[in-house]
Amino acid sequence: MTPTTTVLLGGWGVAFVFGAVANRSNFCTMGAVADVVNMGHWGRARSWMLALGVAVLGANLMVLAGWIDLSRSVYHRPVVPWLSLVLGGAVFGVGMTLAGGCPNRNLVRLGQGSMRSLVVLVFLGMSAYMTLKGVFAQWRAHYLDPVVLDVSSLGLRTLSLPSLLSRGTGWSLEQAELVSLAVIAGALLVFVLRDRSFRRQTLQLASAVVLGLLICAGWFITGYLGYGENEETLETVYFATNTRTLESLTFVGPVAYSLELLMLWSDKSLHATFGIMTVLGAFMGSLAMSVHRKSFHLEGFASTQDLGRHLTGAVLMGIGGVTSIGCTIGQGLSGLSTLAPASLLAVAGIVAGSALTMKWMARDDS
Repeated sequence: MTPTTTVLLGGWGVAFVFGAVANRSNFCTMGAVADVVNMGHWGRARSWMLALGVAVLGANLMVLAGWIDLSRSVYHRPVVPWLSLVLGGAVFGVGMTLAGGCPNRNLVRLGQGSMRSLVVLVFLGMSAYMTLKGVFAQWRAHYLDPVVLDVSSLGLRTLSLPSLLSRGTGWSLEQAELVSLAVIAGALLVFVLRDRSFRRQTLQLASAVVLGLLICAGWFITGYLGYGENEETLETVYFATNTRTLESLTFVGPVAYSLELLMLWSDKSLHATFGIMTVLGAFMGSLAMSVHRKSFHLEGFASTQDLGRHLTGAVLMGIGGVTSIGCTIGQGLSGLSTLAPASLLAVAGIVAGSALTMKWMARDDS
């Protein structure tokens, strides 16, 4: 089996399980934020944090073992477009709330029979592609992305919590990695597991652990199994990824690239990638779970107003997700699992945008 085939099949398999587990456990980042903002309930937020803690632990243990090099990921670039991350994250958070969930959640709902999610994903993919290469890309590239923080001037080739700690303390990068891993993963796991009622929720505990491990599996597939020598150029490359480096799960860009591939199928320069296969896998995993549980049912829009709100949210998610270089999964679980400060900026924007929109919608409904 070639590295390309391994990456494609591995991406599909990882996302298939992710979609099935997210369906079964009702895993939803927006739902977690809503529970905290509206009810002060941290159950789903703890589930999300547990998945993150497992992802942080697994990903960085692979780094220490020498299996993968997360410093090559897009999350560790030394030039940080901080304005794009924060503003794009906030726009994504607003859109996610209006559309009733992030791209992953809509893929799961599509597998449950939601035609609303199909419309959301199509419009999300269109707006994301327009922000990557179309009309929205111009203002993003000219006005937002140039506002950067360049840490290479400090002698750092990559930006991560371990690299900053190593620079500030004089420790070796490996020592800083171990300390960062122990503190961050330990704090997350302690916060999550100290709640007695959450410890009793076997499904949520098991699902969060599995989802965190799947993020690690994505890094392993693209960063270890998919890393090798190109027979044509004799260069060492990462096979079958959109970013041409190692990736894990993320869904905004891949939805756009999936739409591009479907529209330009006869274009021989386009090929399936890890990201595209994860979009297909997440949908099929959720669909399989829905059929298994006999919960599949078709669902449409409740009203014209409902349609307008979802379309607005979809467009904002596409624009914001590309601008912030990821979604609640891409920046939230995958990005934060690399201990990247840049991902923290994007996630803070997403949570703030979502929470403020929820407050506004609650006031408007009252």
